[in-house]
Amino acid sequence: MNKLLMGLLTLSGVLFAQEIHIPIEKTITHAFKKSVALNAKVIQLSNAQQSITSLVSGHLEKYFVKPAQDVKKGDKIALIESITVSKMSADYIALRKQYRAAQKNYEAVKRLYEKGMTSLQKLNAEAIKKSKISANLTALKSQLETLGINAGKLQHATPNFLLRAHSSGRVAALLKPLHSSVRTDEALVAIVKNQAYYIESFVPIAYAEKIKIGDKIVAEYAGKKIITHATQILPKVDEITQRVVVLSSVDQKVHNLFIDTYVKSTLYFGDAKPYVAVKKSALSFFNNEWVVFVPSEGETAYMPQVVQIITQDDKYVGIKGLQLGEKYVSGESYYVKSALLKSSLGDGD
Repeated sequence: MNKLLMGLLTLSGVLFAQEIHIPIEKTITHAFKKSVALNAKVIQLSNAQQSITSLVSGHLEKYFVKPAQDVKKGDKIALIESITVSKMSADYIALRKQYRAAQKNYEAVKRLYEKGMTSLQKLNAEAIKKSKISANLTALKSQLETLGINAGKLQHATPNFLLRAHSSGRVAALLKPLHSSVRTDEALVAIVKNQAYYIESFVPIAYAEKIKIGDKIVAEYAGKKIITHATQILPKVDEITQRVVVLSSVDQKVHNLFIDTYVKSTLYFGDAKPYVAVKKSALSFFNNEWVVFVPSEGETAYMPQVVQIITQDDKYVGIKGLQLGEKYVSGESYYVKSALLKSSLGDGD
């Protein structure tokens, strides 16, 4: 037996002897946007001005700020009455009721199946119906929460949308008069940010028309992920790269952020689509295939399940190969892999 393999087996035995905790979770439905990997750069703009835009169309009812007022990230900016929000909230409440009814129907059919009074086909049909409603409910919940609406607390349909500040700064101007109609992505308030840090991402022209203000851009900096949102799309392409330049503001505190550092970034855009998902930490490359380890009742505690990666974001991976609600190892997969390797070789050479 070679020294490397011997070392792996020894390490595996030591780690499991120390009773490593293996986290187990269930697959969920997670809404993913399309993504594209970009090259980017850390820059700083002095007295940078950004616009706070409406995420929905509607009627501008009220401003909560005035010019020269200092605001913090999350402060209320304006109240908009929107038919879109009204419909989304009404649809969510209706879907929530449908899901509860589907859950009751499923449980009733399951009891009948356990008594031998109905078929497995009928039980599976109810399960599929419930899963479809759940997926639509999760996608709509994600859209509402993107608008800052707590779906869990919705009791009645509401047209009210509260526009909040994306970052801290000083109000430079109110750009729309009260009681006027506003469109999606239309600027309502201009805010000046002093000594602002930005991620300057270089986007291929093919994606230029797909980007919207507010789209998430995640930059990788010194082993950390910096979550930003697009605030400006410059009208001229970069002369060197011949790509569209998108600026996204860095609103979180990042220590030792050096200007002009080149980084990798990922742009997430488009409408979110739900998929069965696991955490990124669950994925492992095993026998030349991507797998997720799942609990087993056989000789080994866990077994590898081959999965197909469909899409991903900064936290989750959309996959095929596991069912919604199925248990899986969400972390420490290296230890599981080591134990399986030792088990497959047995006690001999």
